[in-house]
Amino acid sequence: MSDGVSDTGDCSSCFGGTESRPASIASTGSIARKVFPEPSGVNRIYRLYREEGLSVRKRKARRRAVGTRAPILVEAKANARWSLDFVHDQFACGRRFRVLNIVDDVTRECLAAIPDTSISGRRVARELTTLIERRGKPGMIVSDNGTELTSNAILAWSKDHKVEWHYIAPGKPMQNGYVESFNGRMRDELLNESLFFGLDHARSAIAEWADDYNHFRPHSSLGYKTPADFAGTIAATGSNAAQDESFAFPPVAHTAPLGVFRTAGALVAAG
Repeated sequence: MSDGVSDTGDCSSCFGGTESRPASIASTGSIARKVFPEPSGVNRIYRLYREEGLSVRKRKARRRAVGTRAPILVEAKANARWSLDFVHDQFACGRRFRVLNIVDDVTRECLAAIPDTSISGRRVARELTTLIERRGKPGMIVSDNGTELTSNAILAWSKDHKVEWHYIAPGKPMQNGYVESFNGRMRDELLNESLFFGLDHARSAIAEWADDYNHFRPHSSLGYKTPADFAGTIAATGSNAAQDESFAFPPVAHTAPLGVFRTAGALVAAG
């Protein structure tokens, strides 16, 4: 046919025959790459892998540690349960930093407030070891499923120190209500009201605020005692403080659906 289309209905003759078509297309692509050089990067690597018929095996996500799904009973004494979480902020220059907060769920004490630009799982383990040397070992630690808190360093630390580590359900921060409430106070009263000009400045201001929180801030949930005073009270009177109505714990969200509770005189439902 005069228009270059073959009698069979295909367009192979437009490109000089069936056998010459792939070579023509290949040469056209080669010329295009010379005129418009392809930048190095992911797209180029992907093209080369595709041309060679190669593929990259997708890595399976590491299984995160999952805590128990039963309500937790906590004895009304110091170190019965600690809660951990991070709160984030930034310096005046725009560089971000984070604060590792550790709270005693019974006494409401701020056991540690550690600001730094980077806090890894190993750093968390070291800080916990230092805190235990000063304070004593907790019966349980509660945290979310953050990368640092589910790292191999933390899993090994909890096993070596024989400390039960409970992870809340993903997307349920209310199950870690004590430290979340503390984070909110810190943000409203300090972080949002302060302009930090460096890490030393942030450490000094946060340490001063935490000291005021522990020793000069009465809490209605503690019978209008400060966390430090309440810790001294239950240390002197034992678990009987939990049976006093003036020291009644406010209701908080359970860490899991309701289950069967084993009653004990000195145990209170605290999470």
